[in-house]
Amino acid sequence: MKTCVLASIVSLALAAPLWAQDETPSSSSSAEDASDLLRRDDPDNTPERGPLSSQPGSLVVLRGLDKVTARTRDFEVAIGDTVQFGALSITAQYCRKRPPEETPETYAFLQINDRRTDGFGVDVEGEPIFSGWMFASRPAQNPLEHPVYDVWVIDCRA
Repeated sequence: MKTCVLASIVSLALAAPLWAQDETPSSSSSAEDASDLLRRDDPDNTPERGPLSSQPGSLVVLRGLDKVTARTRDFEVAIGDTVQFGALSITAQYCRKRPPEETPETYAFLQINDRRTDGFGVDVEGEPIFSGWMFASRPAQNPLEHPVYDVWVIDCRA
């Protein structure tokens, strides 16, 4: 009985390299496969879709919520400009909106500072509280965490 089990284990061990050889591509084809994957992941070189048809936007549309008063306000920020919303200073660095033939997505890179005063009403340098990407379709993925304000991306316009 032990001999039979041992023989079957040995035969499986010897057959394993044959299975691996059947499923493993040769080194030249693996290099081709890797370059195909790189081309597929590069949005500018995808043969199925062609080059990206969307361009970076020049204006980000944001919505802000004041949690104390429960009021919302939509505002536009030009790329590179800063807008004030309550005690927040919001600077838009980049935005892009996918074209209609692709999965809808609008995203923007924002930097948000919480403005401070010195106790006598004079503004001092604000504390950075957010710097990163916000996505319109997933506002909870990378949210602004502030006790008084919420800000999220609505649109990106050219």
